[in-house]
Amino acid sequence: MSVGSRRGFLGVAGLAGAGIALGACGGSGGGGTKPRRGGTLRAAFPGAGAKETLDPHAQRQFVDIARHKALFDRLVDLDAALRPVPRLATRWEQRDDATVWRLTLRRAVFHDGHVLDADDVLYSLSRILDPKAADHLARTSLGVIDLAKCRAVGARTVELVLKRPNAELPSLLGMTGTAVVRKGYRDPSRPVGTGPFRFRSFQPGRAFAARRFDEHWDGAPYVDEVRILSAETEARGNAVQAGEVEYAHEMTPTFARLVRGNPRVRIVATPRSGAVGFVLKTDRPPFDDPDAALAMKLLADRRRLVEVVLGGRGEPGNDMYGLGYRYYPRGVAQRERDVAEARRLLRKAGALNTPVTLYTSTAADGFVDAAHLYARQAAEAGLRVQVSTGPPETYFTDLLDRGTIGSHRCGAMPIPTYISERLLTGAPQNVTAWERTDFDGAFARAQALVDEEERAPAYGRLLRTVRDAGGLVLWGHADWLNAVSARVHGVAPAPPNTVDWARFDTVWLG
Repeated sequence: MSVGSRRGFLGVAGLAGAGIALGACGGSGGGGTKPRRGGTLRAAFPGAGAKETLDPHAQRQFVDIARHKALFDRLVDLDAALRPVPRLATRWEQRDDATVWRLTLRRAVFHDGHVLDADDVLYSLSRILDPKAADHLARTSLGVIDLAKCRAVGARTVELVLKRPNAELPSLLGMTGTAVVRKGYRDPSRPVGTGPFRFRSFQPGRAFAARRFDEHWDGAPYVDEVRILSAETEARGNAVQAGEVEYAHEMTPTFARLVRGNPRVRIVATPRSGAVGFVLKTDRPPFDDPDAALAMKLLADRRRLVEVVLGGRGEPGNDMYGLGYRYYPRGVAQRERDVAEARRLLRKAGALNTPVTLYTSTAADGFVDAAHLYARQAAEAGLRVQVSTGPPETYFTDLLDRGTIGSHRCGAMPIPTYISERLLTGAPQNVTAWERTDFDGAFARAQALVDEEERAPAYGRLLRTVRDAGGLVLWGHADWLNAVSARVHGVAPAPPNTVDWARFDTVWLG
């Protein structure tokens, strides 16, 4: 083991000294797959240092989302096809052309014994929509809710009134940052939710522990305790191979090849889970010129990027988000590489003699490799791309302002959510600075269509508009690779941010 590898491994094992022991789990061994209770599940995720949070409305990193999922529930979640499925809301119905929605709540108990009611839901929404809370991820998407007109209809029915028609409200309630908290919840360091685990301890950038909550509405978890740890890629790989953790999130294709044939570790792969690519800042030269933006799309050797950066574990992208998800348009020709045409467009836009900065980071595996490979591909057309690497802890925030090009990825989310969060004027994660009032209006009209057969082509037209004129170079759709110990059962392939992803309440130790 190299010095670097050993340091990474000890970064996880050393957590035992912080009161989060990583010794043997309580459950005994055994090769059967019948569900059994007992033991401690240890899961390692990419960390975010001191910026990690227990506030379920301010989540951004997967490690945060996994911790919140253990402690809290949403009204609605998303299945593998990104369709809304019931959680704390057992059913929903819309009235008045999708401007009024009624949600029926199930009987669920908070960890302190309080029974979920409509006031808790209304309080949660008011907290998410707090205008002073800029870090609340769902604030923009749920801004369509007219909170002053919403009301409780009895203890277990909530009526939500919208400012304008929106047939996608159930999906919006299933996005990240929408957990239901108890009325009066203000201190994130003392989380009390309805989730399958009860809070025990948390050290930002290091570790989290929670115990089984026997009164969970969906049944008690099989394991007694879950511990979610923060660790870099190499450390996660070393730890799962050494038996120090049972689950390692977001592993590389290189690691997947390394453990092929290893009886102690298996890879759980979910095909086409999200998108990877680059973002072009359309509010500044040269990409305020659509010709220059199109040139960058034509320069990408997508198959080579998939082969090298993803290790062949993925599919080429077509500059549209959501391949395989509901509303993704069919029949759009795959964009192919055309260096000569890219050079012509760059010359026309006056961009050939001006260097551009590609801002990237180690915040996600493959970002830096992809950036350098793409820079070499751009050089074939005479464009000088200078790669700049920023700190991983703040990369996704810094990217809003830094660079002319940036590394980009997105996990699974409904296509309308992606559009509303990343492509509308004023959207909080609009890193391409794409601002077109005609596009915003077309999106609002698409959301208002109650008939899904009418909505689908409307969303498809929006994606094609971005493909042709926007600032997204989505070159690939990567397989999502997680590693699990052979003694863990019940881990199923699932796109990140969907109902069966990070479901540590449904796994057991053998």
